[in-house]
Amino acid sequence: MRKSVFSAAAALLVIAPTIPSVIAQQDAPKLPGSVDPTKVVAGTYIVDPSHTLVGFRVNHFGFNDYFGIFGDSTGTLEIDPANLAAAKVDITIPVNKLTTASAGLTRHMNSADFFETETHPTARFVSTKVTVDGNAAKIDGNLTIKGITKPVVLDASFTGVGNNPFNKKLTVGFEADTIIKRSDFGVNGAIPLVSDEVQLGITVAFEK
Repeated sequence: MRKSVFSAAAALLVIAPTIPSVIAQQDAPKLPGSVDPTKVVAGTYIVDPSHTLVGFRVNHFGFNDYFGIFGDSTGTLEIDPANLAAAKVDITIPVNKLTTASAGLTRHMNSADFFETETHPTARFVSTKVTVDGNAAKIDGNLTIKGITKPVVLDASFTGVGNNPFNKKLTVGFEADTIIKRSDFGVNGAIPLVSDEVQLGITVAFEK
């Protein structure tokens, strides 16, 4: 049986290149979004909470890195393609909706050892300056976690624009990352066994 399976696979590899590539092209749907900044329209956009995520990455005991994500963010983007440096971003992240692969760890991270979400259920980022370089930008702003506000800089990139085929709204997408020290925000649990340095990765969609 194994020999016949391998023989069939080998035959497929020989035949496959002769299949007209046009068939694959016909089957592939055209994506509604594209990295075309000329399609961005000036105005105020609202965060699409269902398709926006903030992820974190920390080192655990020097063994490996661990991940978690925050969803259901809210906020706005004000943008004018003719004056991108004047763009403004204001996003609120519901820290109390943290998701990890472990229910016990999630409960612990919601406790006073980490985010203390009973008292501080949200975090917030408000931009103060935008420096644009092509499809990339550095976004200076103030990040507030546990009631403590510190300046951070996001390395951001424009990832797509187009009309959402379901709700017909013009949507723009961005990705960004930065590194912070959680101790700056009073999130001190298990330092240094769990790294003070935290990598943040953001993927966000805004709808007009």
